[in-house]
Amino acid sequence: MSEILSTPAWQLRGETAADAAKVEALNEAVFGPGRFAKSAYRLREGVSPLPDLSFVAVEDGVLRGSVRFWPMKVGSEETLLLGPLAVDPSQRGRGLGIALMQAGIEAARKGPWGAILLVGDEPYYAKVGFSRLPPGRIKFPGPVDINRILGLSLKSGGLLNLSGQVRRATLDDSVCADGAAR
Repeated sequence: MSEILSTPAWQLRGETAADAAKVEALNEAVFGPGRFAKSAYRLREGVSPLPDLSFVAVEDGVLRGSVRFWPMKVGSEETLLLGPLAVDPSQRGRGLGIALMQAGIEAARKGPWGAILLVGDEPYYAKVGFSRLPPGRIKFPGPVDINRILGLSLKSGGLLNLSGQVRRATLDDSVCADGAAR
């Protein structure tokens, strides 16, 4: 009997303004109210996610997952913060999270950023190329488990010399994937 290959029934597309409330509801369902206490959320306050790098997975008109990327600085370097990456708990294991990240990473490669950082589980994020950074080189504001700071180079050597304090981008620092100011 020959194996039949199936394609996912969900579609990836750029997040639109009409998706915002659904994305927030998904983040609430997946991460709960405690998410606002995390250091990564401090870096997002007062800054908008980059629209060219925000994607959703939709199936039969239902939002199944989302990912956003945010501008930030490490030392004087423009970098990206991945997250939140949220997948409806009933949909886990279908590849939505990996596909969402891959779409965002590919879009980010077209922009001016040298690297993407996140705080997360290395075994999962390693599937798309993230790896643990040397302890102490990158300093997030507030408490962060240094073993969960992961990075991915978008440009050759993007992580090699990246070091210093992680801080929120200002509106002047925010650029789209094509390098244009927002």
